[in-house]
Amino acid sequence: MARLNWGMVGGGEGSQIGPVHRIASALDTRFDFKAAALDADAEKGRAYARSLGIAPDRAYGTWQEMLAGESNRSDKLDLVTVATPNATHFEITKAFLEAGINVLCEKPMTVTVEEAETIVATAKRTGTICAVNYGYTGYPLVRHMRAMVARGDLGKIRLIVVEFSHGFHADASQADNPRMRWRYDPSQAGVSGQFADCGIHALHMASFVSGQNAHMLSADFASTIASRELEDDAMVNVRMDGGTTVRLWTSSVAVGSFHGLNIRVFGEKGGLRWAQQWPDQLFWTPLNGRTETMERGMGGLSADAERATRIAAGHSEGMLVAFANIYADLADVIEAGRAGRAPTPEALHFPTAEDGLRSIAAIRASVASSRAGGAWVVAEPASLKR
Repeated sequence: MARLNWGMVGGGEGSQIGPVHRIASALDTRFDFKAAALDADAEKGRAYARSLGIAPDRAYGTWQEMLAGESNRSDKLDLVTVATPNATHFEITKAFLEAGINVLCEKPMTVTVEEAETIVATAKRTGTICAVNYGYTGYPLVRHMRAMVARGDLGKIRLIVVEFSHGFHADASQADNPRMRWRYDPSQAGVSGQFADCGIHALHMASFVSGQNAHMLSADFASTIASRELEDDAMVNVRMDGGTTVRLWTSSVAVGSFHGLNIRVFGEKGGLRWAQQWPDQLFWTPLNGRTETMERGMGGLSADAERATRIAAGHSEGMLVAFANIYADLADVIEAGRAGRAPTPEALHFPTAEDGLRSIAAIRASVASSRAGGAWVVAEPASLKR
């Protein structure tokens, strides 16, 4: 089968996330990297794209040039990844969807609920895919957690405790470093800093595993470094629409925590525990029983976990493979659409524009709650209420 054509906006030289996407998209040889507009500096972006093997006529200086150049090609892009600052996601994503090009957008999908609603409507109207890169849901054992919850192994889910904490922005002397400053600048990041950057990964993880979505929430935001306009630490309590309680903590000033995306799920019949820094182990404790360590790649796991596993147990997989699983999902769905057939059900776990909308609604609700001293606020967008 012919490879799909892939392009990228943002993620240029020195970017943290750009190389991850480029490696992940190529891992299964399903996508060819064909076009790019990689940098706000047009000449720098063109030069870097050419250095990565992009043909000169598809190494663009701006995303607008890329959109114009790709829209009418017979070999136009099948998918474009948007990895630019938050405030630009809406305009770029909407424009490519309107051109009939599928999009994988970095999170948060937009900075306002109204923009997110527009993206959802645009994807539906144009028949395109808009996915959002909650890439950590691509880990095999996260998908196995979801399968265990769905088949009732834990019974009714009572409580989820989830966190995403790190300490890489804790040095106040580095607060003006451009790589971190934009995350706390409302003109670039929107109304939220740390919760919009990392907290929504944790909230989406809770939703993904439980099959429930945020209904109400109460939040407490803190800017522990005085020069920051937006929060660098947040505690959020969430009531899910299926009755589960979620306790969520996210921080960028947690010195000693390197990539603290951890989730614990407690049900009537047992509990699960998983940490992104040790992704190949999932701990399962049945009620009144002993804890079992499940290893990625071992026998007896769900079809979801087996599909997402690339190498044998005992050999580490990681973030690149997790992201690659999102790209594999999208490739399956795009190819199925071309062939006029239904995709395999396991390919439909990628985060959608609706997930992106729920996240933006949760961000807005968290900001409102924190400003109101932790008052409980409705978190679900009106258009997606069950």
